[in-house]
Amino acid sequence: MAEAPTRPQPGAYLRGRAPLHLSPAVATALLAAAALVAVALFMSVDLKGNLGYVLPRRAVKAGAMVLVAVAVGISTLVFQTVTANRILTPSIMGFDALYVLIQTSLVFVVGASTVNTFPPAAKFAAEVALMVVLSGLLYRWLFTGGARSLHLMLLVGIVLGTLFRGFSGLLQRLMEPSEFLILQDLFFASFNQVEPSLLAAATAVVGTVAAGVWRMRHTLDVLALGRDTAVNLGVDHRRAVTAVLVMCSVLVAVSTALVGPVTFFGLLVVSLGYQLCRSFSHAWLLPITILLGVVALVGGQLLLEQVFGFATALSIIIEFTGGLLFLYLLLKGSLK
Repeated sequence: MAEAPTRPQPGAYLRGRAPLHLSPAVATALLAAAALVAVALFMSVDLKGNLGYVLPRRAVKAGAMVLVAVAVGISTLVFQTVTANRILTPSIMGFDALYVLIQTSLVFVVGASTVNTFPPAAKFAAEVALMVVLSGLLYRWLFTGGARSLHLMLLVGIVLGTLFRGFSGLLQRLMEPSEFLILQDLFFASFNQVEPSLLAAATAVVGTVAAGVWRMRHTLDVLALGRDTAVNLGVDHRRAVTAVLVMCSVLVAVSTALVGPVTFFGLLVVSLGYQLCRSFSHAWLLPITILLGVVALVGGQLLLEQVFGFATALSIIIEFTGGLLFLYLLLKGSLK
């Protein structure tokens, strides 16, 4: 009788680092407390002027950061689960590159001044729809349920992302320098100019998808064991993986259209989540990842505003840190 395969301990893929010895319940409680403190401090520190004007603006900004933490954290975690790879993120499918291409094409065709006059709701809905439709076509054409088709889909996503970036670069070189300067502001995630109406719509979409992911948490535990094991345990692998990939595309599309691309943020919080969580159960990994994202975004923005005085954008710091982590994981041989 063959022995059952042993599963690696959480955090073992970061070689040379022992996992933190915290139970999932303790880690979740500590992170929840830290997230609440970060949000409370962000809403209350250095309040000046008309509170009726300042508080709603801070609430919208905090809500946007929490929403991005939920969307990006969940999408990256479940994407890594179905691809069985700890260094991949949904951005590898070209979502960020498609967002840059959409913004670049709009500015190139109609001009930056006209783009700024577009109704925010219509522009947001169009960007989300384009990104979701692209991913849906990719999954429908390429994914048949097997491991080879999943790898092919990832490869095509990388190729499409490169194509989008190349075409965006060509358009940027052809446009006026003044319009290019305006366009550059759209390439970095910003929580300062989120429309409250868009935040409400995005919250409804992300909340619905997050509820669907939570209902699939036990199925995700089985999918993490591999395709053959999942099929033997009665899981419709093709249907489950397709559903997960579509939910990932919706979450990433909404987050990107709302605030802009955050390529390595998901990789950062999910990697830390595996270090803190001693369980492979998604019932613990999902809340831990989300709470880490909230602490990172809200706490980071608080430090940036109150300590460093807006010296730089938070997204730049997060992308730099996440990029270093990506290189570290890659050099350590984390690719399975």
